[in-house]
Amino acid sequence: MNLNKADLQREISYKTSRSGGKGGQNVNKVSTKVELLFSIDDSALFTDEEKQLLNEKLLTRFNKDGLVQVICDEERSQYLNKEIAVERLVVLLTTALHKPKVRKQSKVSRAAKLARLGNKRIQSAKKADRKKKFDY
Repeated sequence: MNLNKADLQREISYKTSRSGGKGGQNVNKVSTKVELLFSIDDSALFTDEEKQLLNEKLLTRFNKDGLVQVICDEERSQYLNKEIAVERLVVLLTTALHKPKVRKQSKVSRAAKLARLGNKRIQSAKKADRKKKFDY
């Protein structure tokens, strides 16, 4: 599934608050911390199967209201924090929707088995030749 940031932006809600960390006086005045909230169940971007898969895989990311929550307070700018939070959400959703390839079991060929046994035989003969033979 190819997620489009513009489509995702329409379904995202934000909360902002004052952030700790670097920024000096800016920290005390400006609300730069961004809390991104996204409802998977109310989204029109995903099918029912995808919603069920996302709900299972992102179970630990839900808040008490059942929304996916991504928090960012790394930058001094609210705009940059919003962009970072949206990027994180896109990564989170794409990794949750990724289905790994099914492994096909393969059989070892007869020639490969014979080659391995031949090498073992040669190695065994080498080590047997190194042993001291005592005649009593």
